[in-house]
Amino acid sequence: MYVAALVFVFSNGCLAQNDENQRYANGTGGNNAAHQQSRPYLILISIDGFRWDYMDLHPTPNLKRVAAMGTKAERLLPVFPTLTFPNHYSIATGLYPENHGLVANNFPDPARDAWYSLKKRETVEDRRFYAGEPIWVTAETQGMVAAAFFFVGTEAPINGVYPTHWRSYDKKITGEDRVDQILAWLGEPAKTRPHIYTLYFEDVDDYSHWFGPDSEENTEAIDRVDGYIGRLLKGLEKLSFADQVNIILVSDHGQGAYLPDQQPYLLADHVDLDDVAIIEGGSYLFIHLDKEEHDRAADIVATVNSTWKHGRAYLPDDTPAQWRVGKNPRFPDVILMPDAGYAVLSDEGKAGKINAGDHGWAPENPDMHGFFVACGPNITPGLSLGSISTIDVYPLMLSILGLDAPEKIDGNAAHLASALNTTRKTSSCLKQ
Repeated sequence: MYVAALVFVFSNGCLAQNDENQRYANGTGGNNAAHQQSRPYLILISIDGFRWDYMDLHPTPNLKRVAAMGTKAERLLPVFPTLTFPNHYSIATGLYPENHGLVANNFPDPARDAWYSLKKRETVEDRRFYAGEPIWVTAETQGMVAAAFFFVGTEAPINGVYPTHWRSYDKKITGEDRVDQILAWLGEPAKTRPHIYTLYFEDVDDYSHWFGPDSEENTEAIDRVDGYIGRLLKGLEKLSFADQVNIILVSDHGQGAYLPDQQPYLLADHVDLDDVAIIEGGSYLFIHLDKEEHDRAADIVATVNSTWKHGRAYLPDDTPAQWRVGKNPRFPDVILMPDAGYAVLSDEGKAGKINAGDHGWAPENPDMHGFFVACGPNITPGLSLGSISTIDVYPLMLSILGLDAPEKIDGNAAHLASALNTTRKTSSCLKQ
């Protein structure tokens, strides 16, 4: 089923293509439209928690191969908060959390008196929590088949649409099996073969949390994920259309460590915590109050800031402009942000929130920065970029796939225009 789209849209540097003036309101049904079958292929891969400098600190031969054949950014700057769900969904939609709605891993939706939690399947699969248009919905509604082996948002029918292929998250599924499924989908006939794929690996985030970013265990996790990428590249070499496949590798955030022997700031020693909802991660603490309690929120902020040497409390309106907290009512009423390496807890009973490694500190902290490398026929070979923004990955994907831009995105295609190969120069993920 499709509906006509009769106008061109120019949004933040993305010019609508309008090839067939068709929109498939319910998705493709598993079949590419005829005009989409000749489009390039794109595999978007997230390595959770892969810090911007890990490629320099570790061998990573397969990641370096991708970078050498294409484009590498110095670092990928995350959105606030530097948590998994907000940043993955910003990559997928080109929107800041204030606009796409996933303002944390856990948060209330006052409009429905409901809470979202990354650990509750019923909320992860509830489309009402998700705004914006993720790349797989953009593709499906323009007649291009999409496939996902995990990515935040792919388990919900956003705007009523799933990717044609998707999986409920299950970390017990090995990285090898995930890669092999991507290759199996790539082996389908042209009519049903997906053109956009998402792939996700949690190993590095897990092991850097458990053992620390500089641990031997994390080094082994980095090596393991690099092996998954090598397995993918080896599989691509067997495809007759391998020279049409693009790869984008990103991370949602980096990872840091707590300073040794530092004492966490204990909120309960200074503030009455009765009748408040608290989300804490050690590297951050969010307070949710009844919305009429603005005076109480201001009092909490004043008390904390008069008693805390290694961090600061904020009201939403007082947060740094680059955090883009905005007016979304899902954001906390009070945000406690420790200085890099320091911790904050509601009380001493929450000491288990302190991991060997963590993220969640302010996005300005270099340890929170992620990475970006890309290669393929539509990616400029041999290009080095400076710092780029998470929200600009989505418009780059639109340009690669030739998809029309939604009416509203925060990312700007112009920011990564140099990464788009518009010359006759041959570029590939496979040739060295």
